[in-house]
Amino acid sequence: MQPKHLLRLLALPLIPAVIAARIETPSNKDTLALPKRQLKEAAAPPDANADAGAALEGHDGKTSTDGALAGTTFNGKNVPPGIELTGDTLEESVAKGYWLVEFFSPYCSHCKHFAPTWQTLYELYYTQDPVPQTSGTGESDSDLNSFTRYYNFKFAKVDCVANGDLCAGKEVKSFPTIALFKDGEIVERKSGAKTLEAMSKWVEEILESIRPGSRPQKGLKLPKVGAHEVEKTLMPEQPPLPADKAAGRAPSATVSGKAKSTVSATRVPETPNKAGKSVSLTAESFQKLVTTTHDPWFIKFYAPWCHHCAAMAPNWQGMARQMAGKMNIGEVNCEAEKRLCKDVRVRGYPTILFFRGGERIEYDGLRGLGDLVSYANKAVAVGEPIRDVSAAEFEEMEQKEEVIFLYFYDHATTTEDFAALERLVMSLIGHARLVKTNDPLLCDRFKISTWPRLLVSRDGKPTYYTALSPQSMRDYRKVLGWMQTVWLPIVPELTSSNAKEIMSAGRLVVLAILSRDRPEEFLSDKREIKNAALEWIDKQTQAFQLERQELRDA
Repeated sequence: MQPKHLLRLLALPLIPAVIAARIETPSNKDTLALPKRQLKEAAAPPDANADAGAALEGHDGKTSTDGALAGTTFNGKNVPPGIELTGDTLEESVAKGYWLVEFFSPYCSHCKHFAPTWQTLYELYYTQDPVPQTSGTGESDSDLNSFTRYYNFKFAKVDCVANGDLCAGKEVKSFPTIALFKDGEIVERKSGAKTLEAMSKWVEEILESIRPGSRPQKGLKLPKVGAHEVEKTLMPEQPPLPADKAAGRAPSATVSGKAKSTVSATRVPETPNKAGKSVSLTAESFQKLVTTTHDPWFIKFYAPWCHHCAAMAPNWQGMARQMAGKMNIGEVNCEAEKRLCKDVRVRGYPTILFFRGGERIEYDGLRGLGDLVSYANKAVAVGEPIRDVSAAEFEEMEQKEEVIFLYFYDHATTTEDFAALERLVMSLIGHARLVKTNDPLLCDRFKISTWPRLLVSRDGKPTYYTALSPQSMRDYRKVLGWMQTVWLPIVPELTSSNAKEIMSAGRLVVLAILSRDRPEEFLSDKREIKNAALEWIDKQTQAFQLERQELRDA
């Protein structure tokens, strides 16, 4: 093999399940900076015993006839009393999951003013259904469709008069202080009374970071502080998919169930990126053009002093020119827009993100012109419905695509199922195709007897996603996690963008060094390697099935 030949590496990880190879300034507030032992005494006035009951009632606004905290009703659902943590219970309670905790004093005027806002915030989120239109009531933390269980997120309070040492130990220096705990550690805090809008915005950011893509794109419809209901609290705020879109056809132009003129109901999209340039975005223009629209944007976040950013700049501008009329391209200077970059959670430069509506996905591929253009072209189709294929169309796709995810549905498949499926599309950009079908021939071919069902076909060899319940099919993280283990082809080409994924998983990897300078030899050698990989997979599968049968018979 001559040095001038272009060498390509083909990787073959030897594992049974995954064989890879394609070798605000705070508002006025009461401050405290006292030693632990003085905290309780300083916070309480001389007539504390006489006023304690009234002060506490003023903070919660809800007590029963015997003086105990009582539950409430919001949007027709029962809401239990808010959790009150003490020095004996806080550490154990917040050890797992997310906890938003208010540290307050019952004698603090700002705390009393903030109390109805906190209660409404708690009731609003507690009564939400993470997945719309399910059979669960969402009234119990153990309900599969409860807000608490879905996000592993709870609200609680700490009375710093009764628990002075605890509050001092948590460095609470003013009232009220709101702290976010994650697995026992305070990761963020805010001081001073806030509006319901500000608190909800903060909570939305937290929830989006826990389950990306799960939050309403335009935020929640908020009630008035102290109200007992709001018109709609379903989340995420997205309409059910109409039957025609679920079937892969263009949706009908309807509003509130009544047919309207197609001309008036259909928004004619503007041509994106008319000038073929990368638009410099500010926090204001980012909010207007990216966050509050459904238009796709490919955006780089950079710093002027970053050498890698400077090296990539010509390729980025070249990609913007080639994407003229196809996709909006933008860039954000993080030295000038530090707050925006912090909100987007930029941790290094350059960071490249693809946005559409309220969702985003990070691009972690190569930064060459061809690589950027290839990804952008694949991302253009994200706004289109997932294609519905027949058996013949799927077989034709198999001749061109090495990896295809196939979703089987029937007449009983719900809008929640289709909505969950749509959320996966962005994460698959640049990795694999996702299509759906209800063709009986494909059901027979892949022996499908329950719906919905998801599999991946790699070189015609299926691998199935095991869903233990309908909720498992709608769990974005679980489904995507499985997809990430099987989205490499049987024989992937080893590149700098996938080398870590292939080589650092602790697997045995077989590398084949081939040259594309001899096309026929390249295809022949790759076919031979692929056949060997498939044969090895079959043997490992048979051995696994035999071992499982022996365990059953024992």
